[in-house]
Order: sequence, then C-alpha cells, then structure tokens
Amino acid sequence: MNQTRDTAGVIAPPPLLALAAIVLGLLLDWIAPAYVLTIMLSWGTRLLLGLELMAAGVALIYAAQKAFRAAHTHVEPWKPSTAIVTTGIFAWLRNPMYVGGLAVLLGLAVLLASDWMVVMTVVTGLILHFGVVKREERYLAAKFGDVYRRYCAAVPRYGWPG
Repeated sequence: MNQTRDTAGVIAPPPLLALAAIVLGLLLDWIAPAYVLTIMLSWGTRLLLGLELMAAGVALIYAAQKAFRAAHTHVEPWKPSTAIVTTGIFAWLRNPMYVGGLAVLLGLAVLLASDWMVVMTVVTGLILHFGVVKREERYLAAKFGDVYRRYCAAVPRYGWPG
C-alpha cells in the first residue's frame, strides 16, 4: 500500500542539527584551534555579544512557540502541520525558530570563543535552508495552497526582504 506521509520530510530534527554543530565545533576547536575570536574580541565583548545573541535567539524561539501553541499546531517540523501561523512574530518572518536557533548557536560560539562553532553555525544554516526550510515550504504549499503562497509573497523567509 502506498501512503503519503503528512509531514515535511525534513532531513533531521533542527535541535539535533544544532547539537551536532556544537559538538563538531568544539571538537574541531580542540583538534585545530584557531584563536581568531580570542584575538579579535576581548572577554567582556565576547560575553556581552554572546549573551545578547543568545537572548535574542531565545526570544525569537519563545515567540514562535507561543504563536504555534495559540494556533494549535505542531512546533516540530517532523509532525503534521494543521495551520499556517501568520500572526505575532510570523507576521515579520516565516522562520523565527531557525533564525533564533542560529542566533543562539552564534552567541554560544562567540561566548566560548569557538571559531569552529562559528563555521559550523554557517554550515548548519545551509543544512537548515536546504534540508528543512525548503522541504517545509514544498510541504506547506502542497497542503495549504494559495493561502501559504500569499503568505510567502508577503512575509520574508528570514526577516529581510528578498
């Protein structure tokens, strides 16, 4: 029997991708340290910038989760979507959880002076874009049709135009 699954078919759960970025970044720092962040930024600057990035990321994630709960749909992209969320933070950007998660990763990298974690954050962003976001977009367009396409035309994917 041929059944179609009601999910986006993402490459991996985004929290698992973030964890992999942290572990690989720290492992690479241990194997081949670069010290770029340590040289470029003082401890105080790294502390302030890292905490600000992490706080902004957590705020984006929290706002997105709150909007998903209010719409009674799943937060997890590997579960079926029951609604398109267009209110709250989703009126400004379509992927606040991914932007927030990357901000948390980058903030942690800066805080820990982990040059390789910065690199892994970029790699994770690319994996999220092609292995999660693009798959979600195809799934949501197929499931919700013109409603979702109009939303995509009106709201930028990551918060900036284009």
